[in-house]
Amino acid sequence: MTSIAIKSVAASALLICAAASFSSAQAHIVLEYQVAMAGSYYKATFKVGHACGNSPIRQIVVNVPAGVQGAKPMPKPGWALEIARESNEVRRITWTARTREDALPNDYYDEFVLQARLPQQPGPLYWPVSQICEQGRIDWAELPAPGQPLSALKAPAAYLEILPADGAGGGGHNH
Repeated sequence: MTSIAIKSVAASALLICAAASFSSAQAHIVLEYQVAMAGSYYKATFKVGHACGNSPIRQIVVNVPAGVQGAKPMPKPGWALEIARESNEVRRITWTARTREDALPNDYYDEFVLQARLPQQPGPLYWPVSQICEQGRIDWAELPAPGQPLSALKAPAAYLEILPADGAGGGGHNH
């Protein structure tokens, strides 16, 4: 088996394990793809499955983790975008419903998307996300203690496992 095939099998196994470990967290804001290669370009799709009880979501705020570079949000019809930068890097992206009718009611599911280049360092990467509703908010920002599963947390941050980049020359593109 070649090195690339072994890494592909390992990445697939990790993805299956990650999906299984997050099945209990379906009500939380999670990333659609929870495994990516170090240094690659990554499409972060934040899956939003519920509002704050019956109160519609009017704003989603994604805090971009340190080491993530060049984050670019995908615009959404009916939602305004605000990008906050520190030292020329995007650190926070906010989607805000333009009108009450554009807000996301509890009866529907939606996704909020950005693209960015991941750090070169493998390991876990946590994306704190705030869900602000007409009445109330949920901050999906809890980080696990060593050895603690994300499923044990009430409001876990969105999780991404960064795998070591292959030795075949400089991070692939994972658009």
